[in-house]
Amino acid sequence: MKINLVMIVKNEERSLEKCLKSAKPLVDRMIVVDTGSYDRTREIAEKMGAELYSFTWINDFSAAKNFALDQSDGDWNLILDADEYVRPYRRRNLEKALSGHKGTWLGGMLWYNSYPEEDGGVSISTSVLPRLFPRGVRYTGRIHEQPDGEYPCYRLPLEVDHDGYLYTDKGERNLPYLLQEAEDHPKDAYYQYQLASTLRNLKRLEESLLYFRGFYRLSEREWAWRSEGVVLYLYTLLDIGTAECLNEAGAVVEREEPVLGAWPDFCFVCGLFYMKRVLSDVERYIGLLPRIEYCYKRCLELGERPELGGVVGTGSFKAAYNLGAWYEVSGQKELALRYYRQASQAGYEPARERLKEYR
Repeated sequence: MKINLVMIVKNEERSLEKCLKSAKPLVDRMIVVDTGSYDRTREIAEKMGAELYSFTWINDFSAAKNFALDQSDGDWNLILDADEYVRPYRRRNLEKALSGHKGTWLGGMLWYNSYPEEDGGVSISTSVLPRLFPRGVRYTGRIHEQPDGEYPCYRLPLEVDHDGYLYTDKGERNLPYLLQEAEDHPKDAYYQYQLASTLRNLKRLEESLLYFRGFYRLSEREWAWRSEGVVLYLYTLLDIGTAECLNEAGAVVEREEPVLGAWPDFCFVCGLFYMKRVLSDVERYIGLLPRIEYCYKRCLELGERPELGGVVGTGSFKAAYNLGAWYEVSGQKELALRYYRQASQAGYEPARERLKEYR
């Protein structure tokens, strides 16, 4: 079995060596296609033993990645970005996993994505992405490219750390491509979602909401990425926070609870929704108070589910902290301390700060 690494790069001197070192034990060839670097990227790729090719950028990520895939003779192609690092894993175990299914299928890998928080901290989210392609599979889409064709995706025991969000925000770069794709494919829920998410990250919440609504209207429940889109849609409604948005969020929560109620991220945002709902009109919504406690307890009951995607902590320390805050404001000091301690033991700094207030 031949496994090749396939990459496209541009100005990746910060992270490329670390990326190639992480993947090298798993692959036979490392194929790096440069799309116009003017830093040390090409030098680093050659030093690490990669085969270096050039591709003239034509504003199309699929075209560049498909050119890179055309250079590979592998039975399987591992596709990485330069700011992604494969956690240590044995080659023979990977080959065994790749022999586990028949037919044409894609290998899904678990990503741990680090991103900055507004308070200066760092959060981590997870997602499962199809990044091991069998020979012949190609990409489609000029931005946020996807495998071209309908193939089953099976989870492989590979995990990847991604730190690019900590160093650069590619939202402004991606936005023109996404706007064009959404215009060219107005009924494509995936582009509606990606455009909404990008606008949200750029703090353009009102604009993003239009595309979240389009995504929600067009998406189908069995799509793997839909659940993340629903949660981001809810967060956007809560961040805007008008009475109309809270009403809209309430309708989405009610509709999605039978579908997403076993996912910690959904239960977590529901807890935030009920809190905002009660605070918006205490007399009218006082009966929803028990739902706040229920949602965060449900998060802890479900536990961490990284394979489902979402934010690390919604099934553990972040839920425990919010539950502690709920007990604190409701005057239940001992319960507040219990859950603050639980969050603190997981290393959650806000919980440690709250515990200091009790000393």
